[in-house]
Amino acid sequence: MDAVGKALLDENAALRAELAVARAKASEDMALIAAQKLQIAKLERQIYGQKSERSARLLEQLALMFEELEASATEDEIAAEQAVAKTTAVAGFTRKRPDRNTFPEHLPRERVMIETPTSCACCGGQRLRKLGEDVTQTLETTPRQWKVIETVREKFSCRDCEKITQPPAPFHVVPRGWAGPSLLAMIAFEKFGQHQPLNRQASVMRSKVRRSLCRPWLMRSAPFAPRSSLCAFLIEEHVLSAERLHGDDTIVPVLAKGKTDTGRCWVYVRDDAPFGGAGPPAAIFYYSRDRKGEHPQTHLANYFGILQADAYDGYNKLYAAERKPGPILEAACWAHARRPFFVMADIDANVRRKAAGKKEIPLSPIAMEIVRRIDALFEIERSINSKSAQERLAVRRRRADLSSTR
Repeated sequence: MDAVGKALLDENAALRAELAVARAKASEDMALIAAQKLQIAKLERQIYGQKSERSARLLEQLALMFEELEASATEDEIAAEQAVAKTTAVAGFTRKRPDRNTFPEHLPRERVMIETPTSCACCGGQRLRKLGEDVTQTLETTPRQWKVIETVREKFSCRDCEKITQPPAPFHVVPRGWAGPSLLAMIAFEKFGQHQPLNRQASVMRSKVRRSLCRPWLMRSAPFAPRSSLCAFLIEEHVLSAERLHGDDTIVPVLAKGKTDTGRCWVYVRDDAPFGGAGPPAAIFYYSRDRKGEHPQTHLANYFGILQADAYDGYNKLYAAERKPGPILEAACWAHARRPFFVMADIDANVRRKAAGKKEIPLSPIAMEIVRRIDALFEIERSINSKSAQERLAVRRRRADLSSTR
């Protein structure tokens, strides 16, 4: 074959490769559009609650279309790779597949290279050219490793006075115990941080640690946790020294014998940033088995200042004028006050209830106006966040004329 014929063949191969790459890119775009349409349809059905047979069939059709376009895109990608392999004038094409396993960047990476072939598996040729690479990510972990630390203390005797000299024994958190501090910390964290019972931990550790030892270890190592107790005390002192507090409570499931009980978690938050303060934000948590008013009264027994909370009756004694060391000024929560009016003004909720075949909630024009005015106040507060008290007061007096905010 002469040079002109070879040049024509090379040009033809390059054109075929460019066409195959363009077709693969177009197929990839169509598959991506189909995937986005399917995702949008699923989200719309989830938000608006459309459960009709027609919407279900539509989702099935979109899913089928996406699968067909995905298969077509894969076929075009393979065809493009084969066409590019026959020429050196066209860059290769690789689909940008979504990364389903996105792992944090701080995790260490171990790159494993699979041995590359030295010859073509089809014809045996050795003129191979790299087109790209596919990287498969797998998340792995190193199992818990156990080790025994042998601390050697050598004994020496004095040839002059016959006295025996030996270094002191190492410190043990549990006297005469063989559990190291890391092991005790792990057991305590699994017990109180991950809510793993001691018998379950012992079954995982099997013959290394007996269950009968775990409980005495926790009991005898408790006096060595003053640092954590001191940290909690300092956080509590910082929070309760604030000029204003935000308080609330929520339910906590409690594992009880034969059933699941319900406890309460009481949270008090200090955050001075919205009011122009410089104190760092912090929160303290208390636990109780019930929701009696004596609990917040005990938590805030030495506090006086401003408390923003809901209208729970258990706070009422805190607002008494004769209270010692001083009365707490009640700051009612606008978010709680807005909720019942919003229920009677939520048009979108009624639309969803109607689409689901449920009874609609009667809407109130007065409730809509109340919600509108409260939202106007919220908008003013967002604009003066972190300003000083004088600046906030000036803006409120200037902008809080709700009769004109229409």
